[in-house]
Parts: sequence; structure tokens; C-alpha cells
Amino acid sequence: MVAFRGPKVWLWRWRRNPLKRRADRLESWVVLVAWVLTVGGGLVAGLLSADSVESGLARQREEWRPVEARLVEDAPEPGAGSGAGAEKVWAKVRWAAPDGSAREGQARVDPADVMGTPVTVWTDARGRLVTEPAGEAQARLRAGLVGGLAGIFVAAVPFAGGRLVRGRLERRRMDQWDEAWERIAPLWERKIW
Repeated sequence: MVAFRGPKVWLWRWRRNPLKRRADRLESWVVLVAWVLTVGGGLVAGLLSADSVESGLARQREEWRPVEARLVEDAPEPGAGSGAGAEKVWAKVRWAAPDGSAREGQARVDPADVMGTPVTVWTDARGRLVTEPAGEAQARLRAGLVGGLAGIFVAAVPFAGGRLVRGRLERRRMDQWDEAWERIAPLWERKIW
């Protein structure tokens, strides 16, 4: 059997009612504050996180540069420690940093390239090896994912806090009803004959 609930009444928690207790008014404010913080905090955190990630990735696109490097050793065959079926393998390369000093490091190269083969690597402003920066579309996707996750995690805190406070208020209200029933029940159970 389905209970009849009646039409939905908006803002019913703030309507005047002579039977409304202080705990009911407190609960209405807890619900309002929890939802405002959940929605507002989640949106603000998500937007700020997404903007931060996107601006950081844009800065990487501006600062990181492709540099020609040379293989210092022959590139290994696929499967020799790099996993079978890999398109690229790790090999030692050498390149010139912006200050002119020679640098060495590991980079992904085509398998079976011989020593001295030119390869393109990406470096930061200090000449350290970095990965190729994310393109604009990839940066937007990453920023959206990070922003969404940050928004969800930040929104979960006031949501959970509001649920905990409401649960505590509900337990307190039930305890008060039990106390009132213990006072009133004996009056109803008196037998009159």
C-alpha cells in the first residue's frame, strides 16, 4: 500500500506553525545552510580547481619547448625490459640546456634506433626533461575532471555534516518524545470502573 503524501509544498520548513518546536526551526536552518554550502562550496571549489589546472597546463604549453636530442646508446629492442608490444622504448639521450650545458636523461624513442639518431624531447625553462605538454582540448578535459572531482569532494563535507547534525537532532527529538510519552502514558492507562 502506498501512503498519500499530498502536493509538494515549497519552503514548508519556514512556514508559521504553532506546533513548530525550536528543534524544528533549528533543523530548517541546518538544512538551508548545508545545501547552500554543498552547492555553493562545490561549485566554487570545482571552478577554482578547474581554472587552476587549466592555467597551469597553459603555462606549461608556453614554457616547455621541444629540443633536438641525440641517442647516447642504441635503443633496445621492444620486449627488452620495456614490455612486449610497446611502440616506444626508453633510451638514454643527450641534449643542450638553455645555458649551453650538456644534459643526459631517459626518453621514449623508436625501438632499434642507433646511437646518434636525432630525437625530439621536451624540456622546461631550466632544461630538464618533461613530458609533452597537454593540448588545449586535453587540458580542458583534465581541468574539467579535476574540477568535477574537487567539487564533489568539497561538497561532500557540508552535505555529510548536515546529515550528521540532522540525525542528531532527530535522535534528540525522539528522546524528548519518549520522555513526554513516559509522563503522559500512565494517565491514559488508568482504569475507571
